[in-house]
Amino acid sequence: MGRATITTPAEREIHVERVFDAPRDRVWKAFTDPELIARWWGGVGEKVVVERMEVESGGHWRFVVHGPDRTDGFEGRYREVTPPERIVQTFEWDGMPGHVVVETATFTDLGDGRTKVTTVSLFHTTEERDGMLQSGMEEGLNSSYEALDALLAEQP
Repeated sequence: MGRATITTPAEREIHVERVFDAPRDRVWKAFTDPELIARWWGGVGEKVVVERMEVESGGHWRFVVHGPDRTDGFEGRYREVTPPERIVQTFEWDGMPGHVVVETATFTDLGDGRTKVTTVSLFHTTEERDGMLQSGMEEGLNSSYEALDALLAEQP
């Protein structure tokens, strides 16, 4: 479905929009089912181990991505889970402990069998936001979303 649209409308925010060619319930499940998330979250060719995924308010999540050159851990807490519309969670990368991002993902049914996922990431500082943008986040995100496209295409 193409690349994600990434913008920085405010000093501490990154907005990401992406349309998926699947109904909202299927996209929601891909974001909330540990077996499915392990198949796309790390991107094409990466192995993701879902160590924890308690999809409920206050629940903990932790994913470890094993790539060809390195291993990275990510984790956070779910602050709000409103199926199939919205997830608010914290996001922290093991490589920068203590730098916590608050992510709000909204799932919009476009009414034609497609779903728009909008994610707003709120950083503590502009410098942290810029660091994320310079970290290769865009390529990693688009690789993950390409893997999600493939996963959604194989389900009826």
